[in-house]
Amino acid sequence: MKRLLAIELQKIWKNRASRILTLTYFILLTCLSLIASIKFDIGPIHIRLADQGIFNFPFIWHFNTYVAALLKIFLAVVIVSMMANEYSYGTLKQNLIDGMSKQEFVLSKFLTVVLFAFVSTLFVFVMSLILGYSFSSFNELGIVFSDLEYLLGYFVKLVGFFSFCLFLGVLIKRSAFAIGFLFVWFLGENISHAIIKYNFYNGVTPNLDKFYSYMPLEAMSNLIVEPGSRLSAVKTIGEQIGVNNTKDYSVHFSTVLVVLLWTALFIFLSYKIIKKRDL
Repeated sequence: MKRLLAIELQKIWKNRASRILTLTYFILLTCLSLIASIKFDIGPIHIRLADQGIFNFPFIWHFNTYVAALLKIFLAVVIVSMMANEYSYGTLKQNLIDGMSKQEFVLSKFLTVVLFAFVSTLFVFVMSLILGYSFSSFNELGIVFSDLEYLLGYFVKLVGFFSFCLFLGVLIKRSAFAIGFLFVWFLGENISHAIIKYNFYNGVTPNLDKFYSYMPLEAMSNLIVEPGSRLSAVKTIGEQIGVNNTKDYSVHFSTVLVVLLWTALFIFLSYKIIKKRDL
């Protein structure tokens, strides 16, 4: 396992574009802390985001994992390029000639996906602890280490998304087309859902919503629901205009299971495609 990981990491690090994208991703994650310094001056009213409770424990776990997940596209490009380069540079064929089996090849890619997701989750955990202890009004251990299920949701979300990108890289073999297909798939899920929902069911479609919640990108999105409407300032505004917020922000085991099943399917299909192809 260490040998397979070492081979993949060496390939990524020696590729300049992949190295820059990976470093950019972690630099942008670090820049989350800059949100604390953003100020809004509205006449006599001065608002600093850090003072609105976004870095309070345990809300910070929800907020940081949601925002960090928005940046995953940087590593997704690295994953897709990692696979596409195997075809472009002939390293896949060379690995097989050198004795690596096709099963080991797919396993090495999946281990890299899991490693990226784990390192990213660990990075968000440490960064959230630092920001939380710097700005949070609550420092009791029981509060600090509650709601850590958002980190689990974040890890599963990254593994699922990167596995999807890996599958597209194997299937399409060209990084630009694979990323384009990913974007088209995203639009397809959302646009088809909206068209069917509002054109045929007048917006009231619990069964249709349930069906779409099993789609890969929708399931990954549902792991961590947007945290903005949990803020007290947003709640107060909502109450004043008569909006009753009943949104469920929990990380559900059923959603985790759905994403894990999609992950297993993407890796299985990647193996089947490589096994079937004449390389």
